[in-house]
Amino acid sequence: MADPEVRISHTEESEEGDTQGDGEEVVVGDIGDVGEGGETVPVNGDSENIDESAVAEHEQPAPNDTFVDFLQSPVIELAVGSGSDQTILSAHQALLVRSSFFASAIAESSNRRIDLSTQDLDAISCFIEYLYTGEYYPRKTSSGTLESDASTPSVDETGEQLLKHAKVYTLAEKLGISALKSLSHSKIHLVTSTAVAEIAYARYVYSHTSSADVTIRKPVASFWGQRSHVLRHQTEGSFQSLCLEFPQFALDVLTFVLDVEEKRERQRDGGERQREANERQRDGGKGWKSSRKRIRTEK
Repeated sequence: MADPEVRISHTEESEEGDTQGDGEEVVVGDIGDVGEGGETVPVNGDSENIDESAVAEHEQPAPNDTFVDFLQSPVIELAVGSGSDQTILSAHQALLVRSSFFASAIAESSNRRIDLSTQDLDAISCFIEYLYTGEYYPRKTSSGTLESDASTPSVDETGEQLLKHAKVYTLAEKLGISALKSLSHSKIHLVTSTAVAEIAYARYVYSHTSSADVTIRKPVASFWGQRSHVLRHQTEGSFQSLCLEFPQFALDVLTFVLDVEEKRERQRDGGERQREANERQRDGGKGWKSSRKRIRTEK
């Protein structure tokens, strides 16, 4: 097809990924569904290493707490941004202290205002929405998709949708809200995006997360490890620039590619050995007897 855009729909796929040649529209799989060895793993599975029962115990209110109790607690102002771009939000203290970050900040504050000048306004808004409702827009539907409206494109062309959830993820990490971190990570894999959007997302991940955070970095590396031979032609040099800007990204992608190839080689070697063993079993020693008979004839 003439359309040079690569549309990426995060669904399940095979080890190699269902990609086609340059200049064709392709549908490829979930960026979090493929492990280092090429195996399929669940997006919200063990890779996140989150004990959901522990999360629930830590973040949920005590059994005797009611919503009225939360609303009767002091209101805390949150100063997001700085200068003319500063926005003042507010939330009830009893909800905010579910976060270890805010529990400490409120205890140290003398005027019930928390400085969040370096934080993203939209991410903070999503966090507050999550505190009061247990979700944030766009919510996950019962069919396993994200709700949308006319203002949300069906395909993320620029990375805006991916970055929205990525910023919530890094904020949740800072605030110590594991359940929100898990929720935002799962939403990343429900966004249909382009190669350009994926580049923006990868750049954010590698500039705002720890190298030890394999939960979010490993799927990014495996995504590009499977598709860089196709998608790099759709990004006008951005993939190369990303590799130069973040050598760890390049190393992670290369490691994934080599691990997959090593696994395939082991599988090929194992298959060859199994075929040889089967052939020996079918011969049943006939080759040895034939050799002995030939020696006697020569004598």
